Amino acid sequence: MLSTLKNRILEIARTRASDAQKKPEPNGFTLVELMVVIFILGLLTTVVVINVLPSQDRAMVEKARADIATLGQALEMYRLDNLSYPASSDGLAALTSAPASLPPSARYRQGGYIKKLPEDPWGRPYQYDNPGRNGPGFDLYSLGADGAPGGEEDNADIYAE
Repeated sequence: MLSTLKNRILEIARTRASDAQKKPEPNGFTLVELMVVIFILGLLTTVVVINVLPSQDRAMVEKARADIATLGQALEMYRLDNLSYPASSDGLAALTSAPASLPPSARYRQGGYIKKLPEDPWGRPYQYDNPGRNGPGFDLYSLGADGAPGGEEDNADIYAE
């Protein structure tokens, strides 16, 4: 029995010695691996930003055109009910509530022609002139990204068609 116990102790000691000689398995990532991943993520981010930002500018111009078309339709409904477009002094606010300059014989629609006046995509109110720059009728427009009259590309004024 003693020899069996002695053999068992020697076997356990050999097993532990061989385990101690094994190299430990590495855990985690090396610095080089992390740097490669960060570099790849940076490249992907650059490609996405370059392709998405111009789309945002185009989307803002298209939203302004859509808002102007909606406001233009509301102005046409106003004209059909009241026989004229709102005066420049009344502005687009005449589409949400009856202006004081409206004659008593007018048939202003209860609740207005739109619920709320939208702002252009750059956070400024849409511009309204009556009469317009080309004679009778109205001008409905946004001053574009720069907020100043005139301009080119994204800064160009956006008029109702």
